[in-house]
Order: sequence, then C-alpha cells, then structure tokens
Amino acid sequence: MIFMFILLAQAVPPAEHEENSFDIMHLLERHGLHDVHDEAWNLYGQFTYIANHKFAFHAKYTNLDGSVNSLVPSTEQGFTMTFTPFLGLKLWRGGEAYFVPEVAASHPFSGLHGIGGSIQNFELQKDSSESPRLYRSRTILRQTIGLGGNRVTKESEPMQLATAVSSRRVVLTAGTFSVLDIFDRNDVTWDPRQTFLNMAFMTHASWDFAADARGYSVGAAAELYWDAWALRIGRMAPPKNPNQQALAIDFAHQYSDSFELEHDHVLFGQPGAARLLAYRNREVIGRFNDAIAAYETDPIGKNAKACTGYNYGSGNVAAPDLCWVRKPNTKAGIGINLEQYVAKDVGLFFRAMISDGRSEVDAFTSADRSLSFGSVAKGSAWQRPLDVTGIGFASSWVSNAHARYLAMGGIDGFVGDGALAKATECVIDLFYSVNLLKAIWLSADYQHLWNPGFNADRGPIDIISGRVHTEF
Repeated sequence: MIFMFILLAQAVPPAEHEENSFDIMHLLERHGLHDVHDEAWNLYGQFTYIANHKFAFHAKYTNLDGSVNSLVPSTEQGFTMTFTPFLGLKLWRGGEAYFVPEVAASHPFSGLHGIGGSIQNFELQKDSSESPRLYRSRTILRQTIGLGGNRVTKESEPMQLATAVSSRRVVLTAGTFSVLDIFDRNDVTWDPRQTFLNMAFMTHASWDFAADARGYSVGAAAELYWDAWALRIGRMAPPKNPNQQALAIDFAHQYSDSFELEHDHVLFGQPGAARLLAYRNREVIGRFNDAIAAYETDPIGKNAKACTGYNYGSGNVAAPDLCWVRKPNTKAGIGINLEQYVAKDVGLFFRAMISDGRSEVDAFTSADRSLSFGSVAKGSAWQRPLDVTGIGFASSWVSNAHARYLAMGGIDGFVGDGALAKATECVIDLFYSVNLLKAIWLSADYQHLWNPGFNADRGPIDIISGRVHTEF
C-alpha cells in the first residue's frame, strides 16, 4: 500500500504556491475582512479518519486463566474519526481565548487491550464509541506578558492568533486543554495527524501525564521564554480513577506536575532543540508490590476476581489486583527530547524517558521506560513540498515489579495476558502522506510490532493503515 501512494504522488501534480482556497483566514483577508498578521480572531478546523487493519499473529495463550487484557490474535479492523473546529479570540493586550469542541468516534482492536507503549493509532480514546460524540476538548485563557528582547512573529494557526511578541516573555495558560499542547513539543514530528500513526511517537510512551479518558485535563501552566531558552511548569488534574473520564479537581491533594527546560540552537546552519522534561504525580493509584503482597497474604480474599471496588474486570482467581491497594501515591519520571534538522525539510528526532515503575498507569500507556527515534521529511527534494514521509523506531519496557505482577496474572489499564515472558515491546512505523489540493492528505502507514504487552510469547504483529486528513 505504501508503494501505491508513492506512485500516486508522482502522478498528482505539485500544489501551487498561492494561498489555499480552503484557508478561511486568507480568503477573508483578500476581501478586506480580516488582518491575518494581527488577528482579533481566527477560525480553523480539521477532519481526520484513520482505518487500521491487524493481521493474525501467533500467541501461545490469550487471556489465560480469566485475565482479560490480551490482544486477540485473529485478524481485526479498527478506525478513528475526529472533526475539530478551533476558534480563537483576542480579549485585550496579550490576552487570548480559545474554544475547541470536537466530534470523535472510534473502534479499537480488542477493546484497546494487549499493547503496552506502542498503541497503533494515536487518536484512540479509552472512552470510545463507534457513534460520533460531541464534547469540549479545550477552553483556554492565555495571557502573554512581554519582558523585552527581539520581536518574534507568531503566524496564524489553530490555537494561535497572528501577532508579534517579545523574545523574552511570560505566558500563562489556564483552562481545559491537553498537557501536550504546551509540553514536549517537537517540530520534526509536530502534528501526529500529519506524521506517525503509532502513539509511541506522539510523546514519551512512559510519561503518565494527567488526562481524562479522552486525553484532556483541567489545570494551568506558566512559561518563561528568554531568547533561546524556555522554562515551563504546569499542574493538571488527574482522573478520579485510573484511565477514567471523571477528573479529580483537588489541586492540593491530587495533581500532576510537569517541568520542562528547553534550549533552541543552530547546528551546521540547521535549527534544532533540546528539552529536559520531568513529572511528578500525586494520585490515587496502586503499586505493584503492594498488590502482590496483598494477594500473597490472602489469596482467597484478595485475588483479582474477588475485587468489589474499581477494577478492570479480571476473572482470574489466581492473580493479584491493584484494586485492593489503591491509595494516594506518587509517581515520577524524567526524559529528554531532541530534534535536529540536517537539511531543508529533513529532520531527526529522539526521545527517551524513565519512570519509577512502582505504580500503575493512571492516564497514558503501560510503559515504565521508553525510547523512540527516527526521521521525518517533507517532499521538497522531489518537488512535492507538502507531501510528508517518515520512519521511526520505538521501544518500551516495564519495571521488574510491573513484570512480576503481570507474570502472576495481574492486569493494568491496558495489558495483562495472564502470564508473561518479559520482553521489550518494539515497533517500526513507516508512512507516506500525499497532499492533494493543499488541504487534503492521504496517508499509507505500515507498522511491525514485536512482543505486544511486553510478552515474548505473543507476536510479532503487522498492521497496515490508511488516513484521510483535511484542514481548513
């Protein structure tokens, strides 16, 4: 399928360089109804549909002894659909507001179970429905305070009004938004709706950032920009129960804190950046060793099937379960994020993170350690400047305590086959995205995934996907 799209790219003439006819802001500007360089408001939108196909794979066992988090080894199809309008409004000098409703529908493989840090489609949500649902993804207030320095031009785009700011400034953000709107940005991989489909390349797979089941949270962040440097801090609300929709709005007792230091640079004439990210969560979550100890103390009364509180529905009477030991605990991690362009429109990226590995996943993936790297290129070299292609490799691991819990038949929010031959979960993701009419991209994607659920007794898996993405 990749090669069919490459042939299509050669057959379709390159897009012209005049403004996109679907660009509302530039269209209004041409009629004297909007200033695209100093905006009082803007409006953008996107639509993305992704279809996934998983081929059958080898598995020694599936959902052993009543555990319920295996990836089904037979052929499966899945999809996601999102439609998102982005409305921005200037309130006063330096003050901006953004409102972003979203419509989404999805159908994951195996109920979104069985893959740890390399889930095949970044658009998948835990609160999924095949019928489209409307919800509010973001309501943001932002205040920028200039501190001097050079003039920096901000171009019009979704969630960014066109304006000029100082290279030295403070930016305050509050409301409902995704932590990824502010932290762990990467200009090489940039918007995942245009690049890799696998979730391992969207951010650190082992960063358990605060989010509801759709990926958003409530909180605030402060950013200090000082020429080539940036410092960010933020506090967000975690879910009341791990991997659920309802948030715990109690910032004094339950929270997720993020800290990021960034430095932008130029190397051999090409731009790049280095970022150091740390997080610390205070959440009601269970620890793996505590769950094992509770089971070993009372295997009849505190096994997975006997759970009466919040749990993931395991029927395994011979396994420990996190439901018995959830209480306020801390979870922390630290990681790096590097990007470097090596030629015009050709960039390299690298991410790595280690989390403490003691506690269950609260909001993102099951990984306790993660690594990803690769390259993304636009088609300038072959006269297709709006085409995008890339290849990436990602690995994720679980801690010894997490592995022991899974090997005893325990499950977490995503994985748990009933047994475990501990292994590194790895994926290669290759995609090509063809641009049509400057507003539409058609993508083909291939993924090869080893050791799903960190289990050498299962896999490897081949997944092919197609994506339609349009912007206006």
